[in-house]
Amino acid sequence: MLNRDIIQNTGFTNTVRDGEVVGFEFRVRNPNYRGVSSSLVDGVAVTLGGHTWSEAETTLVLGGREFDLASLRTSTGARWPLTDPVTVRVPLAGGLKAGVHHLSVDIRLRAPYFPIEFQPNITHAERAVTLVDPVASPAFQYGVSTYSYTDDLYTLLSLEDALAEVADLGATGIEILGEANVPGYPNPSSVWIDEWHALVAKYQLTPTNFGSWIDSRMWLDRDLTAVEGAEQLSRDIKLAAELGFSFVRPKIGVISLDLVPHPIWDEAVARCLDLAHELGIVIAPEIHSPTPIRHEVVDGYLDFIERTGTKNFGLLIDTGIFMTKSAFQGWDLNSAPLSEEDIPVPLRALKVPASDLVDIMKHVVFIQAKFYEVDENLVDPHIPWREVFTVLKEQGYTGFLSSEYEGPRQPYRGIEQVRRQHSMFHQLERELFA
Repeated sequence: MLNRDIIQNTGFTNTVRDGEVVGFEFRVRNPNYRGVSSSLVDGVAVTLGGHTWSEAETTLVLGGREFDLASLRTSTGARWPLTDPVTVRVPLAGGLKAGVHHLSVDIRLRAPYFPIEFQPNITHAERAVTLVDPVASPAFQYGVSTYSYTDDLYTLLSLEDALAEVADLGATGIEILGEANVPGYPNPSSVWIDEWHALVAKYQLTPTNFGSWIDSRMWLDRDLTAVEGAEQLSRDIKLAAELGFSFVRPKIGVISLDLVPHPIWDEAVARCLDLAHELGIVIAPEIHSPTPIRHEVVDGYLDFIERTGTKNFGLLIDTGIFMTKSAFQGWDLNSAPLSEEDIPVPLRALKVPASDLVDIMKHVVFIQAKFYEVDENLVDPHIPWREVFTVLKEQGYTGFLSSEYEGPRQPYRGIEQVRRQHSMFHQLERELFA
């Protein structure tokens, strides 16, 4: 599925030929109401960073063939359908630096049924786009949770589109939410399961964390028993394993504002440990604001690990706990900030020091890289990533950081924000670990 914007999200990268960076490239969709023969495409002019490349200086990749302007005008046997984007290549020695760039295009199409005086028809489009330049040998593994694309997913993006977005970042991990992303949950068809495996193979992604729920208060008149909670969790462990996941995050019902889990959690999880071991799954409850690391909830999980001796239970850290400045989720981006008291408790800055990770790091198995905004300078105003990265590196963590965008949900905003976060992450790695 193409973006509604003329300039597409995916495909913005530097162009490499024979090991040398010779320019940059991006994708655009056909702005016309019908497809056209390649000979009617009269080139694309590009402006970026105050420099303009005319349609005679750029080339287009259409139908697997690369055309300059002269070859477009004399071409045969190629077409630009509405369903396929073309890649625009722009010559620039050394290419572009990673980060946010303001890109504008003028797409020139000729229509024989218009008087020649009105030819070509020019469509102008502009967009801020983010170039991600992955580190060759990163300290951590990077992925994305489909939660980041909430509201865009299934309205503007198919599940395959979401996986394509993740792969385009150079990321390798995909995290999903069971009852959000699995059709027919909890009993998807064998056809869909085969399609899922084909998709992760196509985009060379590793299934990482499967979001699960233990809905302890499903009914008003009674809570779930531990046996019923275990049934919900074991069902999802089996499904996660069938789909190739290694971690299952059970969102356990809570009984307090600081997210103390329902008392059934201990027995429910214990009942599933043998199954998790058999299927190679690690059960990983989430440490999420407003629960800090030094808290009875975390102490209870650590006690469970020590008491059972299990290797199939660990901690999932949501980086929202490190927030130093409160986020304003869901409000108009242009509105004045509300007072601290008006912000929901989970969105208030908990200000947990990243150094608190040291005491529990040996039990941390997965990290959800929660964030609310990365600006055009690749700065996150809420999460102190430099400190987080430093502690993770010092403690020897080499697992996944899985992007979890939870900011405002304007169309395509989550997609662009995830691109910015990954560009920022690779920039940080180069600064800290080069």
